[in-house]
Amino acid sequence: MATPGLIILITGCSSGIGFALATELHERGHLVYATARDITALATLAARGLRVLTLDVTDSQSIAAAVERVVQEQGRLDILINNAGYGQGGAVADLPAEALRRQFETNVIAPVQVARAFLPLMLSRGRGRIVNIGSVSGVVVTPFAGAYCASKAALHALSEAMRMELTPFGIDVIVVQPGKVVSNIRDYAREIVILPADSIYVTFREHLQDRARISEQGAMPAKDFARRVASAVLTEVAPFVVRSGPLSCKLPLLQCWLPRRLFDKAIRKLFGLNSKPSLKTDPPL
Repeated sequence: MATPGLIILITGCSSGIGFALATELHERGHLVYATARDITALATLAARGLRVLTLDVTDSQSIAAAVERVVQEQGRLDILINNAGYGQGGAVADLPAEALRRQFETNVIAPVQVARAFLPLMLSRGRGRIVNIGSVSGVVVTPFAGAYCASKAALHALSEAMRMELTPFGIDVIVVQPGKVVSNIRDYAREIVILPADSIYVTFREHLQDRARISEQGAMPAKDFARRVASAVLTEVAPFVVRSGPLSCKLPLLQCWLPRRLFDKAIRKLFGLNSKPSLKTDPPL
């Protein structure tokens, strides 16, 4: 798969990991379709010679239009990288159904639907690769990001099933599980943290809003991450899982080897959850 001239499509390329992967794979001599909901956000990539197109991964018509464009211009697709996604912040008890549905629609359902749409372009040739960008958060759950962690865990599971189901047809499925990587997804997550005025977690406001900073401490630059992931994705024999970035390997190992109560206590301490807060309740009538 490392031969120059592969046709690659990547979702969510406006910044961060998607932008870095698109740039890296283009520089390696591949024809890259960089996509995003807002095509104006792809101006820099277009100026560098990448193909750019509008793609809203939650819109079936947008997906169909992207497939048609690739079919007309190339007639094939070698690698699909499902990167588009976001992180919903907030304690699970505070999340309304709508927020959960939106998180799963974007991070779980959308990658599967995009893969389904482009799959015929691979099946017709008997080869291809689908790369789903998951997260170490889908392996090791942390507070105030339960929806995001759950969505990535679900994506991991679906990817595992797809890998086994598509192997007989010559299609590889790779799961990438980043650790700490510099990306604007956490800035976006900070903006959409759900914390109702009457939440029992009001006293944890600072920890909720500070989660983005904790996630960025010691993070790997997206360019370095993209370089490592691109090499792994392009290897002759496709790996099942690719982990890169600080804590991507260390955290799952710690969770395996440390007593679970001790591990949970350490995570709770990081988010200020080791002491019981006083709850303000209305006096009985």
